[in-house]
Amino acid sequence: MKIGAHVSIAGGIDNAPGRAAELGCEVFQIFSRSPQGGPAPKLTSELVDNFLAECEKYKMEEWVVHTPYYINLANAKELTRKNSVRIIREELEQASVIGAAYVMTHIGSSRDAGPKESLKLCVEGIKKIMDGYDGSAKFLIEIAAGSGHVIGGTFEEIAEIIEKSSTDVNVCFDTQHAFGAGYDLSTKAGVKKTLDHFDATVGLDKLKISHCNDSKVELGSQKDRHEHIGEGFIGVKGFEAWFADKRTKDINLYLETKHDAVEKDLKYLKKLRG
Repeated sequence: MKIGAHVSIAGGIDNAPGRAAELGCEVFQIFSRSPQGGPAPKLTSELVDNFLAECEKYKMEEWVVHTPYYINLANAKELTRKNSVRIIREELEQASVIGAAYVMTHIGSSRDAGPKESLKLCVEGIKKIMDGYDGSAKFLIEIAAGSGHVIGGTFEEIAEIIEKSSTDVNVCFDTQHAFGAGYDLSTKAGVKKTLDHFDATVGLDKLKISHCNDSKVELGSQKDRHEHIGEGFIGVKGFEAWFADKRTKDINLYLETKHDAVEKDLKYLKKLRG
C-alpha cells in the first residue's frame, strides 16, 4: 500500500510531483484540466519529459487522474453525454501519455432521465469511451455518496454498469462516499461487512485504488463532505479497521482532504500502515 494525496497542477503538470513530495506523498492524484471547465492543457513532448523526470526524481510510485466534476453520462441531453464521453476518452489518452495508472470519474446524475434510463445511458456511454481504446491508463468508476439522483451510490448499481458495459472498467472506492451512501466503515465489523458486500456484488478484483477521506456527515446522509482523518464520523477506529483488513493491503490510498492539514493526515495514515 502506498499513500498520497490530490495535488495542484498550477503552472504545469510537471510541478505536481514536487508538490506531492513536499507533502510527503508516495503517490499522487491530479486534475489534468480545470475541474470546472475548459480544454486540457496541451501535452508537449518537453512537458511530458519534464513531468516523468520529476516523478522519477521524487520517487513517485503511481499517479492518477481525476476527471472534471461536470461529467454526466446519465444526462437526458445528448450533447452533455457526448461531451462527457469525449472528455473521458481524452483524459484516458492523455493519462496514458504521462504514464498515469488510472482515470476515475463520477458517473453523473439521473435527475432528467430517471434511474433505469440513466443506468442504460451510462452503460452506452462507457461502451463508447472504451471502443477502440488501447491506452495504458485504466478506467475507474468512483463510488458516489448517493445524494439526489446521482448514479453509483450502491455497489449493485456499479456492478450492473460494469457487467453491462465492459470488463475493462474497475472501481475507485471513496471511503467518505461509501459511508455517506450507507456503508458503515466506522467499526471493524462494519468494514468487514462492507468489503464482504463489495466482493459479493462488484468483486474485490475490481477495487484498484481508494480515496481515503473521513466524513463530516453521518452514516447514510447521502452527502459528499470530506473531513480530516480521525476527525469525522468514520473516526480512528474505522481507519484502523480498514488497515487491519488484509484485503486492503495492496490498495493505494489518495487523500482528498483540505491542504490545511493534509500533511498531518498523510503522517497519520502512514502510522496506521505501520
